[in-house]
Amino acid sequence: MGARALPLLLVALVLCLGQSALAIKFNLPATRYPPSKCIWNSVTPGALVIITANVGPGEGQRLDIEVVDSSDHRNVYLNKKNISGEKRFAITAHTEDDIGVCFRNYIEADVPNDGKLRTRVIDLDVDIGADAVDYNAIANQESLSALETEMRKLEGLVKEIEDQTKYLTYREERFQSTNESTNTRVVNFAWFTIASLIGLGVWQIFHLRAFFKRKYLID
Repeated sequence: MGARALPLLLVALVLCLGQSALAIKFNLPATRYPPSKCIWNSVTPGALVIITANVGPGEGQRLDIEVVDSSDHRNVYLNKKNISGEKRFAITAHTEDDIGVCFRNYIEADVPNDGKLRTRVIDLDVDIGADAVDYNAIANQESLSALETEMRKLEGLVKEIEDQTKYLTYREERFQSTNESTNTRVVNFAWFTIASLIGLGVWQIFHLRAFFKRKYLID
């Protein structure tokens, strides 16, 4: 029984490690000048990101969506205005920065300012990496059996874990290189400080000696 359960445990472990999906449902109030509400996800460079937004009805409201990253330049991957119903978007991450799905819910200009609270329900699903691949479509296209489809999913998850491991190793090497460079600069600055202090001390000795000679205090 234990030998049979071991492969299932390994499969479950791979599924847990490869899980990169987010599902959230929330109400977004509408205002004349709404702030941006962003949902952030951590991604790796080259990762496929599928965004599915199911927007509920909202009379007199306009919902805009924007997908950006957390870099200093705040790169914009997607910008759509007045979305409604179910929308599906696909992007590919280019940097190691987090990806943010941002919404703004506007009150239309022709809606009277009656103080009534207006909101829209947003059901958001974000699939990243292997979770973003439509294996059902692949199975239909390549005529795969259920077992072959599951094996293809596991293959994708294992590859994603391998890519993440390589990426983490790269970041660790980069941080180590930065630390070594910083340590070298600190050591060089310390030696420069010591040399400066020694040089200043020698200069003071010769300066004082010359001063005392001018005053005939020493020979």
